Amino acid sequence: MYMWKTTKILNFVLVLMVLIFSLSKVQAQRELEIRLADEYYQNGELEKAWSVYESIAKNFRYIPQIHHNYFSLLLDLKEFNVARKYLKNVIKKYPSNLYYILDRGLIYREEGNEEEMHLYFNKLIRDEISNDNYKTRVAAQYFINRQVVDYAILVYRQARTFQGDTNAYSFELANIYRFQNKKDLMVDEYLKYLAVTPSNLNFVRNTMQLVLTEPEDLDNLEVLLFRKIQDDPGNAIFNELLIWVNLQQKNFNGAFIQARALDRRKGAAGDRAMNIGKIALDNKDYKAAAKIFDYIINQYPETGNAILARHYRIKAEEEIVKSTYPVNPAKIRELTHQYQNFIDETGYERTTLEAYRSKALLHAFYLDEKDSAIHILHEIISHSRASVNLKARSKLDLGDIYILTNEPWESTLLYAQVEKSMKETSIGYEAKLRNAKLSYYKGEFKLAQEHLDILKEATTREISNDAMRLSLLIRDNTGLDSTETAMQHYATIDLILFQNKTEEAKKEIDFMLEEYNAHALVDELLWLKADILRKEGKFEEALEHLTRINEEFYYDILGDDAYYRMGLIYEENLNEEFRAMEIYQDFLIRYPGSIFSADVRKRFRTLRGDFDDQGVEPVN
Repeated sequence: MYMWKTTKILNFVLVLMVLIFSLSKVQAQRELEIRLADEYYQNGELEKAWSVYESIAKNFRYIPQIHHNYFSLLLDLKEFNVARKYLKNVIKKYPSNLYYILDRGLIYREEGNEEEMHLYFNKLIRDEISNDNYKTRVAAQYFINRQVVDYAILVYRQARTFQGDTNAYSFELANIYRFQNKKDLMVDEYLKYLAVTPSNLNFVRNTMQLVLTEPEDLDNLEVLLFRKIQDDPGNAIFNELLIWVNLQQKNFNGAFIQARALDRRKGAAGDRAMNIGKIALDNKDYKAAAKIFDYIINQYPETGNAILARHYRIKAEEEIVKSTYPVNPAKIRELTHQYQNFIDETGYERTTLEAYRSKALLHAFYLDEKDSAIHILHEIISHSRASVNLKARSKLDLGDIYILTNEPWESTLLYAQVEKSMKETSIGYEAKLRNAKLSYYKGEFKLAQEHLDILKEATTREISNDAMRLSLLIRDNTGLDSTETAMQHYATIDLILFQNKTEEAKKEIDFMLEEYNAHALVDELLWLKADILRKEGKFEEALEHLTRINEEFYYDILGDDAYYRMGLIYEENLNEEFRAMEIYQDFLIRYPGSIFSADVRKRFRTLRGDFDDQGVEPVN
């Protein structure tokens, strides 16, 4: 009896194992068939693929694995009746699968029956999808994947209406409009998205920076933001974004209006305004910067921002004085007094030591008081409160001054010290650049190129551009004759200009223009002469040289520089605003990719009056 039961159990197990093996074999066979059909389909062997898929489709168990390719194949073969019959059976088996239901509408599209497709999808969206968040997202993604994106938009908009929430699905709609390059609609949806998720401001700003590449894009966004601020004055996120728009346009006054009001609302002691002021200073809009720093000094006199603002205010004034030609020595002297008063009143702190350094450079390069400058810089270098960066920069300044005093060996030592102690930093790269320039001044062009080749690849954009420019100058103007006489002469002129020996430099430039009148350096010599004349206040003569560059060498590296400089002279020095506008407008057509384009556009718009009385302040 025991043996009989044992035998029966063993037989059952054996049968079960055989059954399992058989099922596994069938499953494996089906998997092979599916892979074969997919391979036929991908290789364009549609009839072979159809034959295999049709066989597999008889078993509904495998429909989810083959449906996408099989249905697409039927549409490719224009077997629309077969596709309808197939879908009817599939939907009967899987009645809740939205993908299969949506596929019905694609048959109309492939038949060219747009009207029927529209009726089908509209009814489906209205009756079965828009009242369900999950179905809404599934359907929208389906339409995007099937490249009928307008229905994805319709799905979201219908669902938005059903929910009674005008901001619903704004992020999803913004991304669709971005894909379609419908910038205005994209922006509108992103602003709706920000209204409910202000924490994502940085993401939206970064996205807009990538997409809104044309000036009119930012103009349109600015108009829309003003409207949003007026409609919802309590939502500061739109003011934050308007600050960003104004900064992109280099409209620092407009950015300041928004920053000032937000600082008041949030009790930020001028933090935003301070940031705008520093950006304006870095972008050489010294008048706007001075206005902002004056505001901070007067509005928040007892704060740390006021101390910084006092320093930056003098710095802005310094840049205005230095760029008002001819430079007035009395105003330079007044600047040194302002710096000293600031230091005396505040004490020797980090900020005032920076101001002390600025004072030293005025003594050295504008007042010919090199001993005073050297003394100040040594004080900074030995001061316990000076930062490592400030000490390093002061050493670079000392190196520059030793070039003025014809002690280049001292300069080399100082530059090398900084380069060694500040490796892989912007200051270290600046030290290497100055050593390269020193080699260039001395006519050691090969050594200079070795430094410059490194700097072109591994540094900040500003230093990289300077290195690239000097490298091109050396490369294009050496090897033209065996002694490199012209290039050595030009480098000497660069050196004596650095040493402020302008009369000597002018004589040497005139000699070279006569001696080497067909040399590739002619446009560079004209540029140097124009720069000297401008600084001497001889603006009409400077324009003559710049015009010659613009006419004869417009295609070369200095073409856009010369045209831009002409606009500046007409605007800032001759007060011929209409002529400046003409040049700026033409500049944007002739040199659209120039590094000066952003500033030219901003200057043109300022002269046209675009930024007059700009800005809507948020209410408290």
